[in-house]
Amino acid sequence: MNRAVGAAVPAPERPPLARKIDPGRALLTLFCVGVGIFLILPIFIVIPISFSSAQFLQFPPPGWSLQWYQSFFSNHAWINALKTSALVAVPTTILATALGTAAALALIRSTFPGSGLINAVLMAPLIVPVIIAACGIFAVFRFWGLIGTYSGLILAHTALAIPFVVVTVSASLRTVDRRLEQAARGLGASSLVAFRRITLPLILPGVLSGALFALVTSLDEVIVSLFISTAQVRPLAVQMWSDVRGAIDPTIAAISTMLFGFSLVLLLLVSLLRRSSR
Repeated sequence: MNRAVGAAVPAPERPPLARKIDPGRALLTLFCVGVGIFLILPIFIVIPISFSSAQFLQFPPPGWSLQWYQSFFSNHAWINALKTSALVAVPTTILATALGTAAALALIRSTFPGSGLINAVLMAPLIVPVIIAACGIFAVFRFWGLIGTYSGLILAHTALAIPFVVVTVSASLRTVDRRLEQAARGLGASSLVAFRRITLPLILPGVLSGALFALVTSLDEVIVSLFISTAQVRPLAVQMWSDVRGAIDPTIAAISTMLFGFSLVLLLLVSLLRRSSR
């Protein structure tokens, strides 16, 4: 049969128009890339210096050696500071993660008078200058007799780390459908069982991210630790600060490289756990 007269003939496809480049967006992208390079560049200078054969900070290194890593592990002051940081950072991470998760759950899943004030108080360590917080903590801990104790360092670092856990866990809770918890409760599960079996697995990436931030905050805290530490109880960050003021050698670069590698490994593990949970 002949085709009907006047049948519609498909129009030829037109080539897509070239995408115009927005000068403002391109300039913003270049600015962000420049800021990122400015922030990351010191790391790529510190790492080679940690393997330097020179007796002082020199870049580029004249040769390669592991002497500064050996110097770190053979120095009792550095080892004691590392042990102190570990004994403080681990309990701090556990406490900050537990308290921050509970606070985020209360603030997101319920409404009560004063919730805004409580949230502001929890976020205060992110807003108040650290030197002011350090002076306040020193005054209170001196009255309580916590200066130069592991308990004092753990409590202070926990107060500084809780806001990071609250922020990350709150962001995860906002993405979880609350009807899943309600369904579990309707099937007879208690609040604790519903949280453990339903909510916690869904927000686990946020909890782990908050724990990572808490751990890094404890290892990196200098100002508050300077106020409440002593010669017998001195974290690694304070020991690094004291060493820099006295004599600078590449041992500082070796410690910084190890801390950077440790943080990078933890970050990669959290990313892998996020992907598996998704």
